[in-house]
Amino acid sequence: MSSAALRDGILAVPVIDISSFRMPYADAAARSQVVRQVDEAARTVGFMQITGHGIAASTRLELTSAMDAFFALDRETKQEYRCPPGLFEALNVGAGTAEIPGFEAAVTDWFRAAGAVARTMVRIFGVALGGREDYFADATDHSIDVLRMNNYRLPDPGALVEPDQLGMGAHTDRGIVTVLWADRVPGLEIHGIDGEWHPVMPAGGALLVNLGDAIARWTNEEWLSTMHRVAAPRVNGALVPRRSAAYFHDGNVDALIATREVARLRTG
Repeated sequence: MSSAALRDGILAVPVIDISSFRMPYADAAARSQVVRQVDEAARTVGFMQITGHGIAASTRLELTSAMDAFFALDRETKQEYRCPPGLFEALNVGAGTAEIPGFEAAVTDWFRAAGAVARTMVRIFGVALGGREDYFADATDHSIDVLRMNNYRLPDPGALVEPDQLGMGAHTDRGIVTVLWADRVPGLEIHGIDGEWHPVMPAGGALLVNLGDAIARWTNEEWLSTMHRVAAPRVNGALVPRRSAAYFHDGNVDALIATREVARLRTG
């Protein structure tokens, strides 16, 4: 983790401004710098924090308001959506939400905005790995994409929570790239090459981006699909609420993962 030092016990995930890839006439040197930064973060951490993503604050506020309205519904109504047990609730896009006016519009706007960020990242990956922005085009033109909204709720009054209680267990993501918005509270933890779990605090206005198993396989594991988890969110020892919205850009279900070709392009 050479590019992600610990600061006051929090992992300092590299912050990268990708605005040059959103500008049609951006300076080539600026784009090259972004590619280098992404490549470095992908090789050493598997996570990065993205600024210059172009998502308006109003789009985020509408999403979080819609999430809050859904998760505030009564238990009987939410039972229809089969919320999993544990310290969090989750809703994947696709379920009906007629109970909440404006929910579909707010979530659809975020889905499109986060998807645009994911596709921009894949263009950057293409330059880093194959020398051109459309390198992964034939593997992502009918990508399976899912938005998952999570509510790490406080347990009922009087409920006992173990000190090491997790909100979500350790896992890697299976696809190409994940674009995550989360409240600026503790919870997300990354498993480091030192074998320890390191907490991550989202930077203001940034989106957390991490790589999935597909892109790791494409690069013969040169890029990292890093194990991560969500601990019970605590501030000064007290449990606090935490919301997040993860956009999974998994690529085409029939995509061919040509590992050796990418490795050859990297070294050729």
